Amino acid sequence: MAIVLEARGLNKSFGAVTAANDINVALEQDAIVGLIGSNGAGKTTFINMVTGYLKPSSGTITFGGRDITPFNPRQITRLGICRSFQIPQLFNTLSVYDNLLVGIGIVVSGGKNWAEASHYVGTPGAAVDGMLERFRLTDYRDKLAGELPEGIRKLLDIAMAMAVKPKILLLDEPTSGVSADEKLTLMDMVMEAVRAQKVTVIFVEHDMEIVTRYTQRVLAFYEGRVIADGAPTVVLNDPEVRRYVTGEIPHVTAGDKHAAH
Repeated sequence: MAIVLEARGLNKSFGAVTAANDINVALEQDAIVGLIGSNGAGKTTFINMVTGYLKPSSGTITFGGRDITPFNPRQITRLGICRSFQIPQLFNTLSVYDNLLVGIGIVVSGGKNWAEASHYVGTPGAAVDGMLERFRLTDYRDKLAGELPEGIRKLLDIAMAMAVKPKILLLDEPTSGVSADEKLTLMDMVMEAVRAQKVTVIFVEHDMEIVTRYTQRVLAFYEGRVIADGAPTVVLNDPEVRRYVTGEIPHVTAGDKHAAH
């Protein structure tokens, strides 16, 4: 499978605090990857560097073989790397329909007209109607974004990111603030949409049920480093991950104790 995104030797420091320490990651096309780790472990810092909101102190990020390290968020979005946020970034005084129309508008924000720039068939309005249907937001079409329940706000934020038809989608805690009854429904809809569009997905998540259910690969962060990388069952059973991420003290057998002495 082709590599679509690669980080090489990424480092990021804020004064004496190291937020990213020699991160080396290659992501394959169509992969669904989870990022786990305690608060402050470096997950969001990694996403912010990939999307141009932070510049690494050193190292490079390439997308499709192209160095995007110096690019700003707008340039990176236009290339096809989009994100949603832990706190949904919506236009609260606009309707759901108009929020999606803004998202669709990014397609032509580079100065091209709709017919030249769009991957959609039909008008921008038809494209928005398709997004409403895909994300089951039709019933909320005319409601103001500021009046939506949290689960629907999250879904709208993700739908806006998907409106650009990205190649890579980064989600920062997509189920944070969403009720236990809604989280699986939300993730099912998102995963159905990304698979249909063949999007590579990277998402930060603290809910291990979501991680094991939806990811193919997991990166575990601790103190700015990637301490484990692999299939969910392998990573979640890694002794360092159990100690530093999931809070479980690895079981030490009698043989291990003997070897330690």
